[in-house]
Amino acid sequence: MLSINDLYLSFYTPAGEVRALNGVSFDVGKGEVVGVVGESGSGKSVTASVVTGLVQYPGRVKSGQVDFDGCDLLSITDKDMRKIRGAQVAMIFQDPMTSLNPVFTIGNQLIETLRLHTDMDRKACWAHAAHMLELVGIPNPELRMTQYPHELSGGMRQRVMIAMALSCQPKLLIADEPTTALDVTVQAQILDVMKNLRKETGVAVILITHDLGIIADICDKVIVMYAGMVVERGTTYDIFDHTAHPYTKGLLRCLPRLDSDSDEPLETIEGQPVDLLNMPDGCPFASRCKQTMKICLKSLPPEFEIAYNHTSRCWLHAADDAQDGGGDVNKTIDIWNE
Repeated sequence: MLSINDLYLSFYTPAGEVRALNGVSFDVGKGEVVGVVGESGSGKSVTASVVTGLVQYPGRVKSGQVDFDGCDLLSITDKDMRKIRGAQVAMIFQDPMTSLNPVFTIGNQLIETLRLHTDMDRKACWAHAAHMLELVGIPNPELRMTQYPHELSGGMRQRVMIAMALSCQPKLLIADEPTTALDVTVQAQILDVMKNLRKETGVAVILITHDLGIIADICDKVIVMYAGMVVERGTTYDIFDHTAHPYTKGLLRCLPRLDSDSDEPLETIEGQPVDLLNMPDGCPFASRCKQTMKICLKSLPPEFEIAYNHTSRCWLHAADDAQDGGGDVNKTIDIWNE
C-alpha cells in the first residue's frame, strides 16, 4: 500500500543544512501495523510529515519516492494532496489538546472532515460522527458532540482524534505517539481501540512511538531509526528475539526487566545523538557504540541481510558474512581496524 524509497530531506537553516532524512526506505502492506521507533530527532515524525504532505519551509525533499496505492505523493499538486490527506491517509498527532481547536465543539470539528471529503449533508455527517465516537468507546456520543475539547479528559480527546482520523475510512492511518502523556490504563484502552478498528476496517497503521512495549504488543513489523536512517528492520519477533544492531540492543537494555535484580540500575546509551548539521562520513552511531571499529568511522555501512526481511546497518554483520563464506572473521576485523 505504501512504499517509501530512498527518501532524503533537509532543513535549510541559517546555521546550515540539517540532514533530517538520509535514505529512508520501508514498505507498509494492507492491514499491517508497522512500528517506527527511535530517539527524538531520529526522523520518525518527519517521515510521517512527508507522507502526509505537511513538510513546512525550510524543509525540502531532496530526492526519493513515496508511492501510495500506485500514486507518487511527491509529484502531485497540493490540491490533489488535500483530496488524499484525511480521506485516504489520516494522521493522529501527538497532543490532542493542541490538535483540536479549543473554540469549536467536538461535533463541528468531526463533521468538517466529512463535509470536505464526502457528499453527505450536515445531518448525515452529524449522525456518522456520533457513530464514530461510539465506535472508539466514547459513552453518550451525542452529548460529547456538543462539548468543547477542554471539557474532555486526555484519553477522550485522543479517542476523538482517532474517530476524526477514521471517519472517512482511510486506507492508511499514521499514529504519531498516540498514547503520549496518558496513564497506563487509558493507554491500554487506546491500544485496544486501535486493535479493534484494525480488525473491523482493515486499515494499515504506521505507529510512531518511543515505547517498545507498545511496539511488542501491537506491531507486525518494526523500523528502527537513528540519525534519519533505518538502522534495523524486521518482524517484531526478529527485533525483540534476534536483535542485530548495537543501537537496537541499547534501546532494549534501557527497559526494566522482570527477571533482573530489583537493585540493578537501568542501562543507558552513553553520549549524545549525532549532530545532523555535521553528519560523519562513517556510521552515525559509531561515537556511542561499544563495538566501534576504525572502518565504522570511515565508511557508512550498507544494510546487511541477517535473515529473510531482517536487515541491519552495521559493519559487524559484514564480518559475519565473511565467516559464513568460509573467511576468517578475526582477520577481517583486524583489516578493518588498520
